[in-house]
Amino acid sequence: MHDLITRHKRTTGSTLLDVACGTGTYLTHLGDRYTVEGVDLSPAMLAIAKRKLPNVPLHEADMVEFNLGRRFDAVVCLGSSIGYTKRGPRLRRAIATLARHALSGGVVVVEPWIWPDAWENGRLTTDLVDQPDLKVARMLVSGRIGRVSMSDIHHLVARLGGVEYFVEHHELGLFTHTEYLADFKGADLEVTYESQGLLGLPGRGAYIGVRR
Repeated sequence: MHDLITRHKRTTGSTLLDVACGTGTYLTHLGDRYTVEGVDLSPAMLAIAKRKLPNVPLHEADMVEFNLGRRFDAVVCLGSSIGYTKRGPRLRRAIATLARHALSGGVVVVEPWIWPDAWENGRLTTDLVDQPDLKVARMLVSGRIGRVSMSDIHHLVARLGGVEYFVEHHELGLFTHTEYLADFKGADLEVTYESQGLLGLPGRGAYIGVRR
């Protein structure tokens, strides 16, 4: 991640904003090299992040239209969280918002969600954890309505004190490569796409925009 940012950014500073930071997992790593802040819409996730990172400024806001009143050397939106914008107009506004928070010469890095032609409708997956004091079965069922992907994730968790069952429902927009490029350019960003992504591995890749 640091190497990717360094290759593209033209500023000399090291401030970084993590948008849709969730529980702060990325911030715990990025904080070793950058002066970091985070934004997320979920108070519950921000509460967890605050316990991990009590000295990091965290802001409760929607990635589509927040305004912190200042700019950063790097603005990142990782883990395919950009897909939660769901619709094309909201994606466009979100990328413009990220761009407005980048300094001139700063970078905007976005890990996209799956492209429409790559989404597997009706896919079933299972993950299992089998430890002496913990058993977990995680089952995912995928669906699709138009350009929105649906994922129902069923969790069965057994501990010594009992068994818990809960379901997560996720809806993420399926945007094309062309749409991402157009929205970056529309936000006055010089955009490139790196197919190897942030870890240098094949996958969804990353879009990198440099603020003009």
